Amino acid sequence: MKDLFLNYIHQLQDKITTTLEAIDGKATFQEDLWKRPEGGGGRTRVIENGAIFEKGGVNISAVHGELPEALRKNFKVEQGDFFACGLSLVLHPKNPFIPTVHANWRYFEMYDEEGNIVTQWFGGGQDLTPYYLFEEDATHFHTICKTACDKHHPEFYPKFKETCDNYFWNAHRNEARGVGGLFFDYLKETEEFSMQDRYNFVTEIGNSFLKSYVPIVERRKNLEYTQAHKNWQEVRRGRYVEFNLVHDRGTLFGLKTNGRIESILMSLPPTVQWKYNHHPEEGTEEAKLIEVLKNPKAWV
Repeated sequence: MKDLFLNYIHQLQDKITTTLEAIDGKATFQEDLWKRPEGGGGRTRVIENGAIFEKGGVNISAVHGELPEALRKNFKVEQGDFFACGLSLVLHPKNPFIPTVHANWRYFEMYDEEGNIVTQWFGGGQDLTPYYLFEEDATHFHTICKTACDKHHPEFYPKFKETCDNYFWNAHRNEARGVGGLFFDYLKETEEFSMQDRYNFVTEIGNSFLKSYVPIVERRKNLEYTQAHKNWQEVRRGRYVEFNLVHDRGTLFGLKTNGRIESILMSLPPTVQWKYNHHPEEGTEEAKLIEVLKNPKAWV
């Protein structure tokens, strides 16, 4: 299973970066191969200062070795080896009318002293963070997510949509990071679902990503914007940074386990503002976004 999924994310990374380069038309992804001293490594691809994408990364990693202390405490074991691989991406567009997007799909195995698998699971998801709310964009994104989920189980979309709303919640601000999408974790083998079923589902979601995001980019990329629009985008990017550094489990795990810092912080936008006690004027498009972020809604 690990070889199957690792091969899949290599191919998916190629497909996504090739498609995004064609859309941008100016910048290309710079590739950085790296190795983890404790075992494994990854292939980081970053795009910067493009016509469409101000900054973005589409990264894959496959790491293995002895369980880090943080994981041993989490799993309540004294020792053990693990393997983990995944693809993680974040895209921060230049135009404030194009939303930021995040996605990842990952696989984990843990072994006993004889090297037998004692537990394995898939995780992942994708979510949208707009700066200006176009309801048809949020509806499109969620429709693609739901269509992919419904092919595998009718309860997947509502369950994973709710999990996403709960997870990407800036509790200290009492608002969502964005308009959500899907989030799932610890998808293990059950009586109902084999690991092959789980693989089929997660790859279905991965394959749907470009369909969920590219049409939104194409719709919004030529909209004209002002410096005021850009300022609002950068204020909202500040909330994105806050979530990633305060709440995001993946970021915190990477920082606590001697992860590769450049890959971990790749998700942060290039320019951000923090204005003291900033609130948008009532009745504006900016205020409309905040209202939805404070009260997550059903989009499909």
